[in-house]
Amino acid sequence: MTTVLTPATPLTAADRCDRCNAQAYLRVVLLSGGELLFCAHHGRKFEPELKKIAAEIQDETEKLTAPANNDAGEG
Repeated sequence: MTTVLTPATPLTAADRCDRCNAQAYLRVVLLSGGELLFCAHHGRKFEPELKKIAAEIQDETEKLTAPANNDAGEG
C-alpha cells in the first residue's frame, strides 16, 4: 500500500476498524475531509478504491510483523 509519511498521531489499540471493529492499522484521510480507519485486512481489500479518494494514507501495518520487545528490564 502506498503511504504518505506525515507527523500524524500514531494509531493505538483504541483505534478500531470502521468495517469490523478490529484494531486499526490504517488511517485514510479523505480528499473531501474526514478520515476512515481500517484493519490490515480491510485496508488491503479496499486499497484500490481508497487510493482514489484519499488525500493521504497512514499505514502502520508494519507493527503486525515487528518483533516484540521482550528485553525490557533485563540487563
